Amino acid sequence: MKHLIASAAIALGLAGPALADAHADNSVTLQLQWVTQAQFAGYYVALEKGFYEEEGLEVTILPGGPDIAPPQVLAGGGADAMLNWMPSALSAREKGLPVVNIAQPFKTSGLMLTCWKDTGIEGPQDFRGKTIGVWFFGNEYPFLSWMSQEGIPTDGGEDGVTVLKQGFNVDPLLQRQADCISTMTYNEYGQVLDAGVTEDELVTFKYEDMGVATLEDGIYVLEENLEDPAFRDKMVKFVRASMAGWKYAEENPEEAAEIVLEYDETGAQTEAHQKRMMEEIAKLTAGSDGSLDEADFQRTVDTLLAGGSDPVITQQPEGAWTSDITDEALN
Repeated sequence: MKHLIASAAIALGLAGPALADAHADNSVTLQLQWVTQAQFAGYYVALEKGFYEEEGLEVTILPGGPDIAPPQVLAGGGADAMLNWMPSALSAREKGLPVVNIAQPFKTSGLMLTCWKDTGIEGPQDFRGKTIGVWFFGNEYPFLSWMSQEGIPTDGGEDGVTVLKQGFNVDPLLQRQADCISTMTYNEYGQVLDAGVTEDELVTFKYEDMGVATLEDGIYVLEENLEDPAFRDKMVKFVRASMAGWKYAEENPEEAAEIVLEYDETGAQTEAHQKRMMEEIAKLTAGSDGSLDEADFQRTVDTLLAGGSDPVITQQPEGAWTSDITDEALN
């Protein structure tokens, strides 16, 4: 496939030294936070439609996976920029890795809980006494914060919830190991439906509607790199072309899904699934020009700080995002 050689180079550890000298040239390497799918369509569209080329950039897109931590790749010099959920990025920053958000293509969150309706769950207070599947590795903090705000313990018992550490699948719900599981509007929810479950059998709670959503899929770079004028110039071009890719994908979702399929090295993705995913993803990027809304940032921070006795961050972040790149890219 079109970026197989570049991916192999990363796997062999060859990309780190190359990136050390990359600031002065026109190459940009982007680390995705998951496998090739329509969640990242804007970048593949920008690559395929020549938007990066028009900016004079040579862009390599590296797929992620369960064993790939984008912050570690960024820290090790394996990429110039990464995509990350803000809870993970802010946690990494507080722990000493100075990552900075330079653009925020996703305006709203796709995270939600999907529950069996026959459990009697109608609202958050009905979670008491139930088992709920939650993704960890930083993804648990919005849930823990939500339960803290609802006054619901997360250590089990009749008055609390039993938290099941959920893998990145929907099996706990289908096998009735959990009353609710974590799903994304654009991915796992569709997998539940594909398994033969009807929407009438389910009740869903979108984090966005519950007021505890955190920002997802932002573009992050290392703070020290932003001090290099050549690197900043490349990021301005990269963000401008990437947002052109996202807007094209929103307006042409079927074509965008087909482009994603062309870049799927695994062959695991299906056309129907990617087209459905792209339709849902377009709802999350709609209304965003790539700039980060300060109110959205603060809502994310407040949610994370309210996470009970073990919050993902312990203090208000400073310098965790900049509007400089998007200001220049959009003007």
